[in-house]
Amino acid sequence: MRGPRTTTPRVLLLLLAGVSAGGSLFAAEAPVRGDPQQLTLGDPARKGKEAPVRLDGITDTATGELIAASELARRLGDARVLFIGEEHTNGEFHRAQLRVIEALHASGRQVIVGLEMFPWTTTLPLERWSRGELTEQQFLDQAAWYETWSHHWGGYREIFFFARDKRLRMVGVNAPRDVVRDVRAKGLDSLDAATRKRMPPTIDITSADHRALVTSYFSPDDPLHSKLSPEQAEGLYQAQVTWDSAMGWNAGQALSKPVDSKEIVVVLIGSGHVAYGLGAERQLAPHFKGRIASLIPVTVRDADGKPVPTVSAGYANFVWGVPWTAQPTEPELGVSLMGRIGKEPSKVIQIDAGSTAEQSGLKLGDVLRELDGTKIDGTTALQRKIGDYRWGDGAKLRIERDGKLQTLDIVFRRKG
Repeated sequence: MRGPRTTTPRVLLLLLAGVSAGGSLFAAEAPVRGDPQQLTLGDPARKGKEAPVRLDGITDTATGELIAASELARRLGDARVLFIGEEHTNGEFHRAQLRVIEALHASGRQVIVGLEMFPWTTTLPLERWSRGELTEQQFLDQAAWYETWSHHWGGYREIFFFARDKRLRMVGVNAPRDVVRDVRAKGLDSLDAATRKRMPPTIDITSADHRALVTSYFSPDDPLHSKLSPEQAEGLYQAQVTWDSAMGWNAGQALSKPVDSKEIVVVLIGSGHVAYGLGAERQLAPHFKGRIASLIPVTVRDADGKPVPTVSAGYANFVWGVPWTAQPTEPELGVSLMGRIGKEPSKVIQIDAGSTAEQSGLKLGDVLRELDGTKIDGTTALQRKIGDYRWGDGAKLRIERDGKLQTLDIVFRRKG
């Protein structure tokens, strides 16, 4: 899930697309609005308190102290699982994640890197990468990076190379997409026995705080969530809980048995799954012996340029102040496509404000056909091709609009 004041996450758009008119999201709950970083939720000991945010500073939200990365590693000395939140397209978040992994490794911890972007079924390519057996391109192909994860490889590249160079084990912790789709359509009770073994013994969907957090990520005038019926909204919520449950449980299962006190699983995961301990941590905690901790990077000013001097102390155990930079960090077109739910998988169903797509004159309903001669037949092909570009590069985008083919000259530019 996303951080505050950004667009609806694309995975959720795929789940939401095509819904009929109806009630509002999670209509049974009182809506919570405002910055998700400033909510009064979570740990009672920190609830209602504020924690300072300082550029390049790590705040221990229990005490308000600003500490260095080496001290963070010391304070995590007895932690077995650490969830580090991210905005998937923000390179500053990934740099903070890498610094934490480096600090833990330097302190003598045996770091296992848990990855939201891969399901638990992806094992051999990750093992071979960690052993140094694959080139970069071989890994991207064998792990099906762009089929599995639509975000630019460049944002994660340094983390993966550090893990390879230090021979750190890497594991996929997420649920396969078809599992999440089934839950959205049929509910958690539809999980088969084999899948259920990869999830916690119990899955909690009763937290009013968690439902309030999830609603806070959507603006009240969102064109998709506002049309959900109560049944559709509940399906979406249970899909979210499926992600949380799978990633929490599989992070815990990645640890050795018997216990190796030097091991720590560092899970790279969307901030919405980490915030206030209400997502993956809450689903794992009742079934886990050992300390679970969380860290979320926070930009020191928001998308409107206003300073962010504090966040709710309950937001995470630690917050890391990072600079605001033009987003996304790596090139993207800035569209959501129809995908497998429609007859035209490359039909544009959303355009991000200020994106390359909007700047280039792309319109809703346009069908993408080719990008610099490469056939575009869906999101995977688009993201794989965009991985070839850097900011400032030009390209020719062949589209179909109102039944007629035309070519747009585009330049990959960041949002201002």
